[in-house]
Amino acid sequence: MAENPIDLMFDAVYAHYGLPWQFWKNDIANTDDLALAVKALRPLGCKGMAITVDGDVEAIGAANYMTIENGRLIGHNNDGKGVVKAIEKVAPLKGQRVVMLGAGGAGRAMAVELAWAGAAHLTLITRREEQGREVAATVTRASGVPADWQPWSGEVAVPAGTTLLMNATHLGCAPEQEEVPLVWDSLDPACVVVDVITNPRTTPFLATARQRGCPVVDGVEMLVQLAMQIFEQWTGITPEEAVFQRAVAEALGETPAG
Repeated sequence: MAENPIDLMFDAVYAHYGLPWQFWKNDIANTDDLALAVKALRPLGCKGMAITVDGDVEAIGAANYMTIENGRLIGHNNDGKGVVKAIEKVAPLKGQRVVMLGAGGAGRAMAVELAWAGAAHLTLITRREEQGREVAATVTRASGVPADWQPWSGEVAVPAGTTLLMNATHLGCAPEQEEVPLVWDSLDPACVVVDVITNPRTTPFLATARQRGCPVVDGVEMLVQLAMQIFEQWTGITPEEAVFQRAVAEALGETPAG
């Protein structure tokens, strides 16, 4: 959670639009405490809440952000929509044969949105069979797109015919920046490679994919796309993408502040 630049990015965008707002980022230990935090939103005068869930925790369901509308808390999910928008800046999703490494946290929403956006087939590769099969079944039930599960054991060999490979795990996240155990010679250089990690922008996974000639999509681009939608829901202002791109680059230390 600490490595996610979302708070610094939002605060810079608030300042750009002259809003005296602040994005508070907090680690919440468990679902009981999460329930207390949600109850506190209205008395604290908050406009909403964004939720980032550890890959091994799925108890809160599908919502990744909340709004307060006419005194009611409304849950929304745009994790998958942000992923789709980011990928389609690089390649169309229609007809893609997708392999997703990991399916925890936001993985379910991402998998379903990829199917709705036109993916032809999804394969979920996970260490937990129950999780992978459940997400595969959800994809097919929600979209009609065929999906299957494969076990993750040791180094992953990319299935033949894969045209889009996504890392939906926490491997590669700062500060550890662990390698994704992949048999790189099994990857077609024409395959689009996607990583959901937001810090660093270029993970070891993406760096290796780029060296092998693959088109890549980073998690920062996904963060910008979903954050713009959340910002508009909370503020009623339609933001310029360039403002968010500049803000996140500053938050990651890629450009000088100001």
